[in-house]
Amino acid sequence: MALVTRRGFLRAAAGGAGLLSVGGYAFGIEPGFILTRTTYHMTPPAWPADLHLRIGVISDVHACEPWMPASRVRAICNKVNALHPDIVVLLGDYTGGHMMVTGPVMPEAWGEAMSVLRAPYGVYGVLGNHDLWHGALPNMPALNGDPVRKALRDAGVTVMENDAVRVVKDGHAFWVVGLADQLALRRSHREYIGLDDLPGSLAQVTDDAPVILLAHEPYIFPQVPQRVALTLSGHTHGGQVRLPEFAQPLMSPRMRWSQTYGHIAVDNKHMIVSAGLGTSLAPVRFMRPPEIVDIVLGSPRRIS
Repeated sequence: MALVTRRGFLRAAAGGAGLLSVGGYAFGIEPGFILTRTTYHMTPPAWPADLHLRIGVISDVHACEPWMPASRVRAICNKVNALHPDIVVLLGDYTGGHMMVTGPVMPEAWGEAMSVLRAPYGVYGVLGNHDLWHGALPNMPALNGDPVRKALRDAGVTVMENDAVRVVKDGHAFWVVGLADQLALRRSHREYIGLDDLPGSLAQVTDDAPVILLAHEPYIFPQVPQRVALTLSGHTHGGQVRLPEFAQPLMSPRMRWSQTYGHIAVDNKHMIVSAGLGTSLAPVRFMRPPEIVDIVLGSPRRIS
């Protein structure tokens, strides 16, 4: 019988300890205790350089105990307020995304936490697929997403489902357009029916002022016209685990790995995909920590 040498044993023990440390970090620390801020300074081609706008972005809260309790949601919202944004946008998936929890966070609780959000030109939100697939947790009824809508409206959020709102700041107009969810009705594991109406939503834009598009899933981006200055999306969690083979379940076959996170520019169009805050499938994040996004439009340097 071959014996393990002392050096081999120590090497194996060190490797095992490393794996345990990484696993503990990915399951316990990164999803539950870390929050980063990602800032973009940009002037897309369809955005006037003299229209300065700061946008605070919150996506994929996935409220649940113990990972994303109402107290943490409130603390995150206060951090967004500290950026002094002109508008705040919420990109959907407020409900818990998995069953590895100690309990639900009901819409009334996370909604009350979000009521602290302040922005002089409004707080706007769209719904995500989880908000329509189930209730506060995956084993609870969705009730057509009505509890989510009510919680958002009670918090002072303008809920947008194929809607457009014209906003004027410092004499300059711009539009916020929000889509209904693209995966709203789940027929099977791979079959979904969307409620989004991009042409109908953009038809409500009645002048040539620039447009900011809110779409929970980024899959719509190839259909977005260059008329839209910036598309903002979530849903992918940035892969959640920053390794393509692990992140594939969160992705659509229509998307490349490079399109799951960050600033994406294609054919003179621009999109920012947030890594979001919470988790789905399992409470794990690795090298893709929860983030709030801070966007400053109208900076001196124009991008193409």
